[in-house]
Amino acid sequence: MSDFAFPETNQFTARLFDKLSRHPKRVVFTEGQDIRVLRVAEELVRRKIIAPILLGKVDGIKKLAAENGVSLKSINVIDPPKASDFQLFCDRFRRQERFRRIYASAKDAVGFMSRPAYFGAMMVQYGQADAIVSGNISAPVSVFRPLLQMIKPLPTVPAVYSTVVMVDDRRSDQDDRILFLSDTGINPEPTPEQLAAMAVETAKLCRHLEQRAPRVAMLSYSNKGSSVSASTRKMEAATALARELARREMIELDIEGEIQADVALLPNIAEKKVPNSVLKGAADVLIFPNLDASHIAYKLLAHFAGLKPYGQIIQGLSRPAAQISRSSSEEQILGTAAAVAVEAIEFRKLIEKEEDFLV
Repeated sequence: MSDFAFPETNQFTARLFDKLSRHPKRVVFTEGQDIRVLRVAEELVRRKIIAPILLGKVDGIKKLAAENGVSLKSINVIDPPKASDFQLFCDRFRRQERFRRIYASAKDAVGFMSRPAYFGAMMVQYGQADAIVSGNISAPVSVFRPLLQMIKPLPTVPAVYSTVVMVDDRRSDQDDRILFLSDTGINPEPTPEQLAAMAVETAKLCRHLEQRAPRVAMLSYSNKGSSVSASTRKMEAATALARELARREMIELDIEGEIQADVALLPNIAEKKVPNSVLKGAADVLIFPNLDASHIAYKLLAHFAGLKPYGQIIQGLSRPAAQISRSSSEEQILGTAAAVAVEAIEFRKLIEKEEDFLV
């Protein structure tokens, strides 16, 4: 075993680990030749919560593990071109209609499937892994493109987007505060319809991972019409659409917007600025008007305010996936893998319902 020590769990990760101890899942890491991922894989096996699958050059991964005292026991290491399913995946790739129009040759299929990001996404799409984690080495675009191309989108969600879970565990005398931020990685200027879907879907994610009723804030620089611009009107419209969507889906959900971040998060500020606030400064799902705002907020909270980020969790796909930052710590990678694995529990229920219906 490695002598690397993981920090103690916080309330967010402790709940995930507890649930996975009863429902372990398989998670594929597409960039396995990384000491952080090796340590995470060893810890997952030690905790008996996830069966890790590492993609990459087998000899390189074994050498890195040996040099750092990491055990590869019960860890599946796969070099995609040498995998037993490699040719099957190439054939499936060629049969996909949207790729037949562009990539006609067997050489094209071999080239794509040799890339761990594409091979891993195909593993998840066809049930050989329950969730996928990528991005610890590659740029985000190298992660998002294979996921969007290989994994089917959910027809009920108008845009694929990403969510970061931020955990504030610095106060030993209080419960950890856990925030869900969307969209933090994909859509530069989401429409009101997309924002509404993000609000409801992120609330579902919060409810599933946290087992509590979520409180959704549609963020702006304005409080309910105190300033008027195209951006504030967009968030006002998104709020109305989100409430209607939640009503149609019969989801009980507190949604408020457009409101400022301090009103969403601080009870004393909410009481002064918006006395009739529904959320009363206790929001835990934050929906941002654009990617600039969300990504800047996420980085400031992580690097200057000291909150721990997990994700980005990719939503709107038919299989659980996450893109992690190249600066992620072992603990953050561990928590992110646990989050998408817990999501896979819910996805498994949905798949079983679909299969029952087909029968």
